Amino acid sequence: MTAKGKPGASLLQRNRRIARSTLIVMIAFAIAKLISLAQTLIIAQVFGVGPELDAYVAANRIPELIVILISGGALTHAFIPIFSAFLARGDLDAAWNLSSNLISTIFMLALAISAIVFLLAPWLVSNLVAPGFDPPTARNTVEMMRILLLSTIIFAISGIFSGILNSHQHFLLPALAPIMFDIGILAGVLFLLPRFGVHGIALGAVLGAALHFSIQLPGLIRYRMKFRFELGLNNPQLWRVIRLMLPRIGGLGVFSLNFLVMNNIASRLGVGSVSALDWGWRLMQIPQTLLGTAMGIVIFPTLAALSEMNDLTGKRDAMSGALRFILISSIPSAIGLIVLGRPLISLLERGAFDASASALVYSTLSMFTLGLIVHSALEVIARSFYADKDTLTPLFAALGGAAINFIAAILLSDARAVDANAFLNSVTEIMPFAGLHREIGNVSGLALANSLGVMFEVITLLYILRRRWRGIGENALARTLLKTLVASLVMAAVIVLVDTLWLATIQNRGTSITIIRLLVEGAVGLAVFAIAALLLKMQEISEFWAIIRRAPTVEN
Repeated sequence: MTAKGKPGASLLQRNRRIARSTLIVMIAFAIAKLISLAQTLIIAQVFGVGPELDAYVAANRIPELIVILISGGALTHAFIPIFSAFLARGDLDAAWNLSSNLISTIFMLALAISAIVFLLAPWLVSNLVAPGFDPPTARNTVEMMRILLLSTIIFAISGIFSGILNSHQHFLLPALAPIMFDIGILAGVLFLLPRFGVHGIALGAVLGAALHFSIQLPGLIRYRMKFRFELGLNNPQLWRVIRLMLPRIGGLGVFSLNFLVMNNIASRLGVGSVSALDWGWRLMQIPQTLLGTAMGIVIFPTLAALSEMNDLTGKRDAMSGALRFILISSIPSAIGLIVLGRPLISLLERGAFDASASALVYSTLSMFTLGLIVHSALEVIARSFYADKDTLTPLFAALGGAAINFIAAILLSDARAVDANAFLNSVTEIMPFAGLHREIGNVSGLALANSLGVMFEVITLLYILRRRWRGIGENALARTLLKTLVASLVMAAVIVLVDTLWLATIQNRGTSITIIRLLVEGAVGLAVFAIAALLLKMQEISEFWAIIRRAPTVEN
């Protein structure tokens, strides 16, 4: 009997392929994050949390927004289901015609938008991005924004390349592309920073965008991509992609607007507030990218193919399995990041921050980390709608989340407006090891507002998906959530005990000792979580390892 004829063989093959592909993407993203951390170490030593880094962070907001809207998630989430459908039917001519039309159109659009932003950069900085900056910082922001616009034009094409390769179930080169981008920035930090100052980081980002583009070309050659520069405005499939893009653009625009609002408010809260917000977000993004984004990228083409075949059971199982993976990985990661956050920050900044700056970054990180689980889950849940070619429902959920984020950001950024300190005080009494910053006002309140907004978005989408798909495996999800939370809290308690004994016996606070401390406590925490998971009979962990280690059994 073939694998196709054996009950469960195709499901096992699919799960094993998804697990291996996810592992490949996670490893690639981990390498990219390590390179990014190297950049962070150098930047922290040079600039700390100050006006120069504030200017770079603010300068990147609008170029990053352009990339996200026209060539990032909006485009790939609309393009992959249609392109994959052509591949499934074997209609390669239509597939390459669509990709050519899309590349040509997006390139011209990115060029036009970048030119407009280049001219309006001074007004945008002073009125929208960072109205609280002083004149020198605002001038630096304008100059770097104009440099970074070059990278947006390159990314406009490179993002489509990633979508084409992912549709072919090829994840390696798109996963390596972020590594090349980070290598470009690292080159700017190492070689251009001494000569050009903070502008060297922006120049490195342009180099990284070019490397992001170039690394994917061999994959396109392998699949014999056909390209001709043609807008193809008479191609109905191009307009179909655009129609699907528009709601997603709205959703991503809402997400980016949230950060513009937070950036705007943070620029008024004193020097270093914008940088602290960025530090907290970037550190939370490390596990979120490795877990949520990696799983979302890998599962999306599978969900799109199952949707094309009207396989409701397959979609439900694939989505539920992906969510359970995210739960068993993101919950302990979130709790571990809060517990180990202070020594991690001290390792990264290595004396560049004073005590108040470290406390501000940690409290911001803690509030972002509360949303790590929902941020990761959103990567899969939203793609479940996009696979069904529904981009409107996630937009409406995003609008609701944005409203909550906006209101909470205004309230929580000023401790006098709402007595939010009671929340942190109660958390600190329950978990004194967290060492949360007692004053939630200012920038940490912005981070908490973001977590609350995304939480609303995830709950809303799950409720709708459950009704639409007639279930989402909610009983299995609830069991996994409860068992993972118990195992994670046991892990946290043991880490706190080890940390208390460590601080009582080891007086040296040098860099090498901090690294050993993090490694020891991280290893102990991982071991304790694994033991607790086994005692709680969490079958997802054993299933995950079995999928990776065993090939599907095939009868001859």
